[in-house]
Amino acid sequence: MPKKIIQRFLPDHQTIKQQKFLSLFGSVLHDPNLWHLNRRSASGAFGIGLFFAFWPVPFQMWLSAASAIPLRVNLPLSVATVWLTNPFTMPPMFYGAYLVGTAILGAPATEFQFELSWQWVVMSMETIGPAFLLGCAVCSVFFGLVGYFGLNYLWRYSVKKAWKLRQQKRRESAIN
Repeated sequence: MPKKIIQRFLPDHQTIKQQKFLSLFGSVLHDPNLWHLNRRSASGAFGIGLFFAFWPVPFQMWLSAASAIPLRVNLPLSVATVWLTNPFTMPPMFYGAYLVGTAILGAPATEFQFELSWQWVVMSMETIGPAFLLGCAVCSVFFGLVGYFGLNYLWRYSVKKAWKLRQQKRRESAIN
């Protein structure tokens, strides 16, 4: 069941191979393991995507793709999972990461107002930066592992459920 759900949302691999931002990987993209969807490749890709979703850097998709290729996990899923970080979800995700960082450091959460300027970014890295970056690192590892093991469990559960359903149907057809 997870395979059918995931395949419904993933774009065609030929379309992805033609993307300009992936051209720097060259012929490596022709490895069929990067496009195959099974439990191992899906859970690994989901974990990688969630791991990089909490990195406060541009080009998260490139980082996710660069990690998916040597680990030979599903490339489209790893890149698509990073899209959980978008302009609507970024503020609550990164504020939550900041709160995690302050809790770990034992520092009080300070009030701040966002400004769209380089000076504000530099000043913020001196004040809230350590707690924010630590929180991002912890959330990145935590959610990456939860995503990996969660999807792995969900995949196994759905396969077991489908297997039991097939066995039950066989028994019913043998009785009739």
